[in-house]
Amino acid sequence: MDAARAREQLRRRYLFPAEARPDGEGDARPENSTAVEKKEKPLPRLNIHSGFWILASIIVTYYVDFFKTLTENFHTNSWFLFGSALLLVSVSVALYCIVYLEWYRGIEEYDVKFPALVPVTTATFIAAGICFNVALWNVWSFFTPLLLLTQFMGVVMFISLLG
Repeated sequence: MDAARAREQLRRRYLFPAEARPDGEGDARPENSTAVEKKEKPLPRLNIHSGFWILASIIVTYYVDFFKTLTENFHTNSWFLFGSALLLVSVSVALYCIVYLEWYRGIEEYDVKFPALVPVTTATFIAAGICFNVALWNVWSFFTPLLLLTQFMGVVMFISLLG
């Protein structure tokens, strides 16, 4: 196979079926899309990936006394309180988007109508994560980002099981 023909086949691979041109050499297949005819089964909600993160989050919670550490640092650390406030803002904006705009008002693409909501939520969540890392650094040292990431992923995977 020469290089020009290989490039042409690679280029046609990523075109829509209406744009593709069969050149007749063993490529005389129908141009109908099989995606319309054959529906793919959705992935199961509980798979190895989500099960791993949920199990890892449970193990981390148990072995590092996660909730005991949080309650001990809640009132003594201003970084923790500021991170909690930022997390509350982030979750509030996310709930506003999901519950009020999408479910109640029926706005499916709220990020198009209100373009500032997603960046604000993302920025406040990242800032909250940084504050939590600073607040809990004296407890777990360089393991802090790993532990918080594990907790975050466990919560996200658990929430994905719910809906």
